[in-house]
Amino acid sequence: MLGLTLDLPPGRPLRVLAVGAHSDDLEIGAGGTISRLIREHPDLDVRWIVLSATGARETEARASAERLLDGVVAASIQVEAFRERFFPHLPELKERFDRLAAEGAPPDLVIGPRIEDLHQDHATVAKLIRQTFRDQLVLEYEIPKMEADLGRPNLFIELSEAEVEAKLVHLVASFGSQRSRTWFREELFRGLMALRGMEGSASSGYAEAFSARRTLVRRLG
Repeated sequence: MLGLTLDLPPGRPLRVLAVGAHSDDLEIGAGGTISRLIREHPDLDVRWIVLSATGARETEARASAERLLDGVVAASIQVEAFRERFFPHLPELKERFDRLAAEGAPPDLVIGPRIEDLHQDHATVAKLIRQTFRDQLVLEYEIPKMEADLGRPNLFIELSEAEVEAKLVHLVASFGSQRSRTWFREELFRGLMALRGMEGSASSGYAEAFSARRTLVRRLG
């Protein structure tokens, strides 16, 4: 299976915008992939935004992002306090995305939730990303939950066993407030990565899966 190479101007770092509706979304959906990007692009430029986290959840969100992005040359971490579960009804959230598009240089890669996700906050963020970033590569991650809304991803990013273990350790260590929830289990997260690894024919047996909505190929060789 062929690899995906991100074609950048010589000497310019890869610019990534990572967006989560809630404090653990990015780590669950794309933690392994983000760790790979950090390792493979030492000069990575990351904007990390969590849109709804307050109190203990805000503390967890910031600490987790700081640990995950440790060593990144240019990292910006923002944690906001939009009202959880009410995203579809918040015009100020749309205004925030308008400002986000105007802040700094445009990203090359946007990582965010799936538009088919049945959590209303996730779906709203996915729609706003699609409306705001029309010329970027957008990868939509998946989050397992009780709504049984996992889809049919079309892009798989292989993770080594060491990367899988590191992701699981990070999740458990970073989000103590979630450990009592029935869906927050190491075996569940590992099982999903194993399933996607099988579907993507990953030699390691593990992968994170994404929906890539629109991808323009400029070169075939």
